[in-house]
Amino acid sequence: MKPFPEAPLDNPVWSSLTDAHYEACIDYGNVKFYHPDFTPFGAFVNNEDTCNAIKKHAKLLDRFFIVGNKPKVPTAFKLKKYVGLQMIIYNDIEYPISENIVELNEVHYDDLMDLIALVYPHFFKTKTNLLGRYWGIYKQNKLVAVAGERMQTKHFTEISAVATHPKYTGNGYAKQLITHTVKEIFKKDKVPFLHVDETNLGPINLYKKLGFTLRKKMHYWLITPC
Repeated sequence: MKPFPEAPLDNPVWSSLTDAHYEACIDYGNVKFYHPDFTPFGAFVNNEDTCNAIKKHAKLLDRFFIVGNKPKVPTAFKLKKYVGLQMIIYNDIEYPISENIVELNEVHYDDLMDLIALVYPHFFKTKTNLLGRYWGIYKQNKLVAVAGERMQTKHFTEISAVATHPKYTGNGYAKQLITHTVKEIFKKDKVPFLHVDETNLGPINLYKKLGFTLRKKMHYWLITPC
């Protein structure tokens, strides 16, 4: 995989909303958000005063994030910072895939949403699955593990929603789905990356073992009314 300039990853939400996901964008000028049906993330550029955009967006959603630099917030709102690690991979993962991996579509939507509601509910919204492709593993006609794509630009695709039903962990399903997703992204001549909370040591170690490397820390600013 040839390297591409990584500058778009410094502000991944903004880069996605001005590229592959522009149709999912709510545009406040130098502040942009995903429509709430897709994901609760926004971003800004050029040291924009984000107060007006936050006031407007708060009419649509009572809890949302700005990803990147610290935003300015109106007096009626408060901030809470979370730190994520942005990780990237440029080489195929050499991990055996023994399970039947299914590309999910509208037929699988209810199964996907039921699993996400159980194990990954916070950032996954009613149309998040439309931002990219999703794959899953079924056991006894039950969806037990998933992984998919979220933020995207011309050259980069984020792996997201890596989730396994609690009763089916420890079987290597996440490793196989991540391996498969990386291969599918490479097929489109794009580079996979992902984000993970810096306190989530189990997944961080898993990603490192699979070949992901740390690129940078990302700040997620949760914005809520006071």
